[in-house]
Amino acid sequence: MLTKFSTTILASVITAFSVFSLLSSCQKESSTKDLSSSLTAKEDKAPTPAQPNFNLEVILRGAESGFGHVKFRQANDAAKIVSLDVWVRDLLPNHQYLLQRAADTNLDGNCTSTSWLTLGNGLQPQAITTDANGTGTEGLWRDLSALTSGATFDIHFQIIDAVTKTVVLTSDCYQYTVR
Repeated sequence: MLTKFSTTILASVITAFSVFSLLSSCQKESSTKDLSSSLTAKEDKAPTPAQPNFNLEVILRGAESGFGHVKFRQANDAAKIVSLDVWVRDLLPNHQYLLQRAADTNLDGNCTSTSWLTLGNGLQPQAITTDANGTGTEGLWRDLSALTSGATFDIHFQIIDAVTKTVVLTSDCYQYTVR
């Protein structure tokens, strides 16, 4: 025979289990949706008119060692400023490097331009200085206000030694559209 206290505890346990089950099923459904939309986004890498490439995640690799990442972002505003957050690792310690880009309008996914522009703070080139471990970060930016919104081009990047001008890291070809 259940006492009033036992009934209260049993009701609390059943309620807690029901709430947990409900939350768990919602969590699984949400995770499944997130996963499927994430997979669809990764499979469909080509830009569409509804989703052009305003932002890029650029990966740079060296022939023997070294690694780099450029988080290339253009805010959705009239200023047309692109921020370039650069991170490099496994390079020479306490050394300076420069980020460069070359772009072409062929839009064939094959970056053929070798007209390298050194990037920095606006028009002023800015070095990326590594620490004692060969890791460095730098926040760079570029003003694209002279370009027409919707202009699209193939673009690739490289990191060069600031002293010798030797290429140490290179990226694949990306496609970028100006907001």
